[in-house]
Amino acid sequence: DWCPTGFKVGVNYKSNTVTPDSDMAKSGRSVCMLYNNTALLEAWSRIDHKFDLMYGKRAFVHWFVGEGMEEAEFSEAREDMATLEKDYEELGKDTNDNDAGDNEY
Repeated sequence: DWCPTGFKVGVNYKSNTVTPDSDMAKSGRSVCMLYNNTALLEAWSRIDHKFDLMYGKRAFVHWFVGEGMEEAEFSEAREDMATLEKDYEELGKDTNDNDAGDNEY
């Protein structure tokens, strides 16, 4: 769906899973917000880093392979994420360059 405001909020009415000794409280619903701006670069970077750490140890790969996914798809997905991260980085640089030019007289 196209979203003219640049963000979208979704409410899930299925209760969340709480692990023992967790700081999270039991809740009847949860909320997810997606937005699109260059601040996402930091989030993508963190996700990419965590993926690299887990994939380096082949954590959970056997589950996905057991469900029919090929291991090469993980590499393709990582390349796609790197491209996305690079696109946001370039967009952020372009935005900063344009903002710097606005302040000059």
